[in-house]
Amino acid sequence: MRRIRSQIAFFVAVRTASNTAYRMVYPFLPVLARALGVDLATMSLALSARSASGALGPLLAPLTDRRGRRFGMSLGLGLFASGAFLAFAGPGFAAFAGALVLMTVGKYVIDPAVLAHLSDIVPYERRGGALALTELSWSLAFFIGVPAAGFLVGRFGWRSPFLALACLGLAGLVAVRAVLGRGGPGTDGSSGPSAADERASYRGSYLAVVRSPAALAGIAVILAVSMSNELVNLVFGVWLEDSFGLKLAALGAAAAVIGVAEFGGESLVVGTVDRLGKTKALMIGLAGNSLAVLVLPLAGRTTAAALAGLAFFYLTFEYTVVSMLPVMSEILPGARATLLAFYAASFSLGRAIGSLLSPRLYGLGFPAVALTAAGLNAIAFIFLLRLRRLTAERR
Repeated sequence: MRRIRSQIAFFVAVRTASNTAYRMVYPFLPVLARALGVDLATMSLALSARSASGALGPLLAPLTDRRGRRFGMSLGLGLFASGAFLAFAGPGFAAFAGALVLMTVGKYVIDPAVLAHLSDIVPYERRGGALALTELSWSLAFFIGVPAAGFLVGRFGWRSPFLALACLGLAGLVAVRAVLGRGGPGTDGSSGPSAADERASYRGSYLAVVRSPAALAGIAVILAVSMSNELVNLVFGVWLEDSFGLKLAALGAAAAVIGVAEFGGESLVVGTVDRLGKTKALMIGLAGNSLAVLVLPLAGRTTAAALAGLAFFYLTFEYTVVSMLPVMSEILPGARATLLAFYAASFSLGRAIGSLLSPRLYGLGFPAVALTAAGLNAIAFIFLLRLRRLTAERR
């Protein structure tokens, strides 16, 4: 048990670093654009390329299933550290855009490898809390990583956080061998799988996912939920400004409220998901999120009510998404990392689709955004019921 706890602490540290690289770009976007000599529209192209790179996760994840979790984490950390160093040392916008892609691909290789490894060693009955602990890294990146990056930018310039992240990535790469020990097939000094075996492994992992009704139902759930969240996520700042005239400082306070809500949702999963049962927790989270999004337009009469509604919306969203992880981890034990990578890619795809729809819906008014988000949650609930029928939950 002590070994598992030490591994979880290591994974939280590693993922906090990779999530910091992901989250810090948004608040420092104007600073980065000025430093690189481009406008915000051009910077958005780099962010679009970064988002699209999430689709590369499923292309690399079968290596983690075939060659072992340590190999996957080492590959991800190597890509992440290389990208961070490129952001620090590379000249110009093109190098920076490439660095963002490298760091993001690294993140999308690290995350499934971490979750798959913990799923291998923690029994399903206790797995929800263990996986949720590593998800705290998302909030910790907001509370610790982004302010630390801001301090470095103010003291040493915009490139300095990337040097720090590169060093952290390299430290993780060195430490992963000691923390995990043997990493599985092909990492213990043997010659590893042949090229033919590797190709067969890729095909087998992908076919296992696309032929599994439960896996496809789970992917549909997260796709719909992430689309729903992004509809609100993209326009809540505009809505607050239009409704109450909130300016930059107040919007910053709203962001802090959301950060606290995210941490609260993740912490609730740690304490409740294994006791309640995974799919039951999912249903509670999804029902709460649907209620929150329907109440939001009504809460828009006062600033305090709107912020409270947003906090509940983000808390229940985080609770739903994190509760989904142990369910997905048990559907295909032989292709865990691959399915978890598809999970992450579907999450990114849902955000991409939601970001395209949200401004158009907001043109019809915020209630149109809320109703569409609730409708997507209803679709997610239908697929969740199907997933529950297809999987025999063990408590």
